[in-house]
Amino acid sequence: MAKKVAKVGVKKEAGYLYFVDKQGDVSCAKMARGKGKKAGKPKKVAKVGVKKEPGYLYFIDKQGDISCAKMVRGGRKKKSSKKKAAKKKTAKKKTTKKKVAKKKPTKKKTAKKTTKKKTTKKKVVKKKPAKKKATKKKAVKKKATKKKPAKKKAKKRR
Repeated sequence: MAKKVAKVGVKKEAGYLYFVDKQGDVSCAKMARGKGKKAGKPKKVAKVGVKKEPGYLYFIDKQGDISCAKMVRGGRKKKSSKKKAAKKKTAKKKTTKKKVAKKKPTKKKTAKKTTKKKTTKKKVVKKKPAKKKATKKKAVKKKATKKKPAKKKAKKRR
């Protein structure tokens, strides 16, 4: 997928971003970590002078060499030029429309309703959290115990 362009053998340090700059040389810049810290200015690590081709991504691989890979473009596909030309022709035809006699608008009688909204202030009542009672738990257990014998009876009938 990626092919090596130049063997450089750059040793990478943690906290630095290594990249191929516009001149085709290997550069590094300190990475910004956190809110207060700013990224450092790029420094040239090695002068290589790689000629870059458009449509390719140049990067420093694990061995510290310059490699390149073809860029994969995502997103929507562009419409073909034939469709665009057809749309332009139809747009020109639309401009030469015949004028149609205007119809007089009919008046519709609508009953207007006037309603006023009443503004009422609601009192905010803080509800106290309900205390859990132990009786609810007992009721659940009793139901569970009643169901078990019912299943046993069904098995005995068969």
